[in-house]
Amino acid sequence: MTPTRNPVTRVRRRFQAWFESRMPRQDSAVLTQRNVYILPTRPGLMLGLTLLVLLIASINYQLNLGYLLTFMLTGAAIIGIHVCHGTLTGLTMHLIAPDACFAGASVPLGIQLNNPSKRTRYGIGLAALGSGHWSWADVGPQASSKVHISFVANTRGLQPIPTLTAETRFPLGTFRVWTVWRPATQVLIYPAPEPHPPPLPPGEPRTGGAPTAQRHTTGEFDGVRAYRRGDPLKLIVWKKAAKSDDLVSRDAQQAQRLELWLDLASVEQSLRSRAASAAREQALSRLCAWVLQAESRGLRYGLRLASRELQPDSGPAHQKNCLQALALA
Repeated sequence: MTPTRNPVTRVRRRFQAWFESRMPRQDSAVLTQRNVYILPTRPGLMLGLTLLVLLIASINYQLNLGYLLTFMLTGAAIIGIHVCHGTLTGLTMHLIAPDACFAGASVPLGIQLNNPSKRTRYGIGLAALGSGHWSWADVGPQASSKVHISFVANTRGLQPIPTLTAETRFPLGTFRVWTVWRPATQVLIYPAPEPHPPPLPPGEPRTGGAPTAQRHTTGEFDGVRAYRRGDPLKLIVWKKAAKSDDLVSRDAQQAQRLELWLDLASVEQSLRSRAASAAREQALSRLCAWVLQAESRGLRYGLRLASRELQPDSGPAHQKNCLQALALA
């Protein structure tokens, strides 16, 4: 029986979805007795069974030392429950807003743990709920600790942070204390860049320029040429020169004639053999790769989408604006 058809798994998923839907979204959470839960672990259940056997044997054989051992172990287990539950209770968790990432990559999250008490909190683990990838930390008395976790976002756009969980099994490992937390912050996911995109499209004549401007015979817009003695330093493309031993300069004449435009409609048309949704996502992925490629070459480039147009420019701010537009397209 597959997991998706397993009735127990289906009931568990529905219960988890119902349980999470009742929790408010918030970027800071204070752990109290109302949102901290405790259950015995498998070693804890074995300990309970062992204590029951010791008690029955001590009663049957009237073993005073058996009573002493049973009650001492029971007392240690009860103290362990109190310490384990108190390790999480009172902590404050605060989510640090994540940076935008590309689809398919791990999105790093930073979580600040604040401990207002005068005792150290040991063995606190955090993870995305159900991921199984834990990050562990200790928080000193009246101190804070930053924990880094990650999750994989496979869909572009503005995505919610997945439900997070924190747990501890300190000090004996016989009980598991945990909490569930739904952050309110959303993270922007850019389209995944196409691994091997075709060359950049040819430049288009500037508005109002000569209509007879020639395109590159290679079909790729460069906007640069070999360095000539006397070229001003501001025309040298340092990013491209750093990748090779030759200096290159921006072609001022070509820059006056041509503009590099990255057009979503034209890329979708070239991929019209695919399904509409697949062609659009593939086109966005290709445009994302072209934006990164043009920026790395120091070129000025514009972006045309169905309902938005970004004028040709360059620099980190322009690249960020283009990637955001692609993510939300």
